[in-house]
Amino acid sequence: MTDASKPIDLAVVGHTNTGKTSLLRTLLRDESFGEVADRPGTTRHVESAQLLTETGQAILILRDTPGLEDAMGVLDYLDRLCPPNERHDGPERIRALLDSPEAAGRFEQECRVLATVLETDAALYVIDTRDPVLPKHRDELMLLAACGRPILPVLNFTRSAQSDTAAWRDALARLGLHATVDFDTVAPALDGEGQLLDRLALMLDHHAAALQTLRTDLGQQRLRRLQDATRLIAELLVDAAALRLPCSQEPTDMAAITLGLRKRTRDREQDCVHALLKRYRFSKATFPHHPLPLEGERWGMDLFNPQALRTFGIQIGKGMATGAMAGATIDVLTGGLSLGAAALLGAAIGGAWQGASQWGKRLVGRLAGNTEMTVDDPVLHLLGLRQLALVRALECRGHAAMRPIEGDLLARMAPPEPVESEPPADAGARDAPEGESAAAAETQPETPPEPLRRLPPDVQRMLDEARGHPEWSSIGEEPAPDARREALVGAMAQALFAAL
Repeated sequence: MTDASKPIDLAVVGHTNTGKTSLLRTLLRDESFGEVADRPGTTRHVESAQLLTETGQAILILRDTPGLEDAMGVLDYLDRLCPPNERHDGPERIRALLDSPEAAGRFEQECRVLATVLETDAALYVIDTRDPVLPKHRDELMLLAACGRPILPVLNFTRSAQSDTAAWRDALARLGLHATVDFDTVAPALDGEGQLLDRLALMLDHHAAALQTLRTDLGQQRLRRLQDATRLIAELLVDAAALRLPCSQEPTDMAAITLGLRKRTRDREQDCVHALLKRYRFSKATFPHHPLPLEGERWGMDLFNPQALRTFGIQIGKGMATGAMAGATIDVLTGGLSLGAAALLGAAIGGAWQGASQWGKRLVGRLAGNTEMTVDDPVLHLLGLRQLALVRALECRGHAAMRPIEGDLLARMAPPEPVESEPPADAGARDAPEGESAAAAETQPETPPEPLRRLPPDVQRMLDEARGHPEWSSIGEEPAPDARREALVGAMAQALFAAL
């Protein structure tokens, strides 16, 4: 095997608490890799992991290292150990240090880092750009440069309001490090991995082909994630649109069936949320479930709350606006009469269907035989928009992020609102792994896509078709497989993909 065909070995290095382990978590898409905390010296040993293509080919080996804490002391000791007049080159000086008694004593942590760098092809020097540029950082870079390996500075937390990337780039240029890459481990750019690989390819030209292979593969993986995500959403929408629950015209029966319809729909939505989180390799804690409306937390609103529809700019009828109904449409089995969008959106019913009196005896008198409860169109649109919002949030989220993403979703999908002048209580606090919590609070998101107010017209036409097939709903009374359903789900997934 030639050197060019071997996995590229990279050491992830830097000062303590700058986000080294966080970088690996995001690159590996693994929330559980390593231990992180907002205190110095969390990583005490060298841990490694491989970055694979989808076929299992190892392209990168990433080695997480302890933080550098006393580079100045190491440089002073090196000058005594190998006086400059002896003309040792950098790697010789580092090896002399590793053979000295202090390698197992005062400088044990720094020597672990330096020994790792000597064994690798290059080093990623992770910088917390919220920190001021200090002499200790220059000492660390001088020490790492003595290992004779290429160094790529990775500017972390660049989206923070406290980030000063210009000062860092200027300081790095003074040390001869002109090639840098921005990579916010909490909220990376959609092409953040690709940009990092491009910079590495310039530094490691004999590995450029392998790095391009990995870059292409990562792009294909992202495309497949999006395709899988939109199919999950399409499955959810078909299940909800096709759901029909028979009920009589008795008010108490209508109330009970409506509550059952709402529960099935909510539970099915939560199943979709969990499937999306799993597909993007996030834990359930990433997006907590709030089954009931929560005061002051708009995204936590219940699916059937009228205010949730107003939040997303979905047009609702007068009956919905009052919140006196419950998010369903009543369809007559004989004749196809529908009370439509004005019926049943919102509040708890309390034992009786009050909408009957609002519509009057003229309409109710036309009801013949049994009826069926179905989920109303505005609720279906809200259901789809919430899932698309979640996908957009997951696409822009690093696996080093620790805070739930509820607050991010409205910024990506709903109309913007004025920013309150008072910052959140924990703004600027660095109380999560390696500064992730603070970075999440301070991060400036990318310009959000144009908010969606309704699902695409093609999706609406497919939902209308699904309504005529109650057997298509996996949460219905008698679900049955159907080739046409599968074809419609695939076509709907494509339409949703285009909307993203």
